[in-house]
Amino acid sequence: MSTGMLAFLSLLPILAVAIFLVGLRWSASKAMPISYLVAIALALFVWQIPGANVAAASINGLVVAGTLLFIIFGAILLLNTLQESGGIKTIRRGFTDISPDRRVQVIIIAWLFGSFIEGSAGFGTPAAVAVPLLVGLGFPAMAAVVAGMVIQSTPVSFGAVGTPMLVGIQTGLSADAGITDNFLALVTVIGGQVAILHMIAGTLIPLFVVALMTKFFGKNKSFTEGVKMWKFALFAAFAMTIPYVLVANLLGPEFPSLIGGLVGLTVVVLASKRGFLMPAEHETWDFEEKSKWDPEWIGKLEIKEVTHKSGNMTMMRAWTPYILIGVFLVLTRLTALPVMGWLQSWTVQFENIFDSGITASFQPLYLPGTIFILVSLITYFLHGMDTKSYKRAWVQSGKTMIAASTALVFTVPMVQVFLNSGGGAAGYDQMPIELANGVVALAGDYWPFFSTFIGGIGAFIAGSNTVSNMMFALFQYDVGSQMGVNATWIVALQAVGGAAGNMICVHNVVAASAVVGLVGKEGAIIRKTLFPFFYYALLTGSVGYSIVWYAEKGLFNLGSFIAALIAFAAIYIIATNKKRANSLSVTPQKEIRVAK
Repeated sequence: MSTGMLAFLSLLPILAVAIFLVGLRWSASKAMPISYLVAIALALFVWQIPGANVAAASINGLVVAGTLLFIIFGAILLLNTLQESGGIKTIRRGFTDISPDRRVQVIIIAWLFGSFIEGSAGFGTPAAVAVPLLVGLGFPAMAAVVAGMVIQSTPVSFGAVGTPMLVGIQTGLSADAGITDNFLALVTVIGGQVAILHMIAGTLIPLFVVALMTKFFGKNKSFTEGVKMWKFALFAAFAMTIPYVLVANLLGPEFPSLIGGLVGLTVVVLASKRGFLMPAEHETWDFEEKSKWDPEWIGKLEIKEVTHKSGNMTMMRAWTPYILIGVFLVLTRLTALPVMGWLQSWTVQFENIFDSGITASFQPLYLPGTIFILVSLITYFLHGMDTKSYKRAWVQSGKTMIAASTALVFTVPMVQVFLNSGGGAAGYDQMPIELANGVVALAGDYWPFFSTFIGGIGAFIAGSNTVSNMMFALFQYDVGSQMGVNATWIVALQAVGGAAGNMICVHNVVAASAVVGLVGKEGAIIRKTLFPFFYYALLTGSVGYSIVWYAEKGLFNLGSFIAALIAFAAIYIIATNKKRANSLSVTPQKEIRVAK
């Protein structure tokens, strides 16, 4: 079968998702079974994978789905615990004291706090922490999920203490021992390149977050109201990305997101408390009252106005559970400490399922869900809760988790069938690799433009930057070598694209939506995050093209042109925003006089 036909067939499960979930707006619980059946049909009848292998891959997917549901449950439980104790009300008051402006709040929580949590734990944990916190502060559930997805980009390549680089890239490249005798040194170099590319594209991510929020969830449905915050958004971006790049290039790939997020959070919160770049009181932006919200925005997670029984919980006491989350995640992810080894020593494993060579396993104590539940128990005592309210938190959390299960039990098995499609009687490679082969055949020297999108597709399918890197790192390196360019930059583009793909990854969206009870709206969310993903992949791909072909084509090449065009478009939008803002502020009385 031709390379092009194999690539097209490999694309069919993804097309099914695009058509039914994104295009026709079906819920994931309805769309993903179709994608799963398409993947099974291709695996059995085209790739000719044994039925036992397909069944084993599906079971492995169910195990992974179970771990995701456990994380979802833990995240919801922590939020419900804080709600029942009155902690959420105190936290909300604290953010109002910094700024009642929702644009400021979303940047601090989603971008900065989310980056820190990503650096600590990765694997979708930031959405499980930041998204429900935003809902607890009064954000529409869909606005919180969109914000949580968009920031799943810049910090992701160095999430979970560098796992996408140290495990993803290193494992992928080490399959070819002829590349180098020191893979760690090579990955460290690639990590520095990845950080530079992320800084270039990530500069506008906080601005994207607020602009999308004001456009889709604001009273005036206006990007302009979000773009007005460009100074604060850029300040917050650089507060995180400058230390992030320095750490990546000086210390290695373990701590860029963790330290960048922590430094940025400290700098921006302190500056905000002193009024630096804060909007004037009369320019404070907020959502309309809840009764006027589109029902599509509202999840089933209800935030109640519960006051602590003492009548006034201190801010430190209210925030302690989230501080503990950060501390515990860091302590359990550092290889220099023995804690990580202790927690990983208990592994539940199903080896060689149906003699397929596929093994499913998980480490219950190491999962972030365990930390969420532990902190919830600590909060029960710390906040002096009564048993009745704590039991209510558990019951409600269980109901919300069950609602997410239908989508995930088809989404993740589909991914596993897709990934485990190599080695069949037909002799074809895995579906993702065959898809990439088809793109290479078309792209030629323009491959850098496509390498980020391939990384993004890998994350979209697998739900993980780490898995995308493991799958495509060596492939990308080989393509770069065949082109005669610096192959490490091509691998760096893979890592960046894989990080950006988290914005549109189906099972990440399902998980984040489930945390706030927004199951069934996954397609609507992905439609809102597609544009920032496309921006991220295109800009970094253009910069990468310019870098790898600079010696041969000079500075003025197609990549430089497209990157400059994107930069000028951003500058134009910001520069002309004041004029658009003035047109928005025309009062109804003036409009009436003009009409007369």
